[in-house]
Amino acid sequence: MRFRRLIALSFVALLAPLGAAACTVEGPGTKSECNVGGCTVTFTRGVDAKANILGIDAELVAVNGNTVTLKIGGQQVDVPVGETQAAEGMNVTVQEVTDEKVVVKIATGLNSGN
Repeated sequence: MRFRRLIALSFVALLAPLGAAACTVEGPGTKSECNVGGCTVTFTRGVDAKANILGIDAELVAVNGNTVTLKIGGQQVDVPVGETQAAEGMNVTVQEVTDEKVVVKIATGLNSGN
């Protein structure tokens, strides 16, 4: 876990001089948009949706009402919509849940602003 956090912090440190630098990555069932504050991941519901964010695997496991179950690294976490939980040294916030998608912000905790 310590190594993963070091990788994530290095990623943030490398992007910090670039200011508004951002990247977008799409994969099977996911779209990730990252900047120095972290990454926003849009998971498509009904598919095996996974993404690698800041060196940590993130997977949508289930949605039960307004609570989303995610697997972040090796840790499973339940996060209600609009709330934040810690997992694998990251802050995980569920921003939106619809019938088609789940939008999650994953941040290192260094800059928790949206």
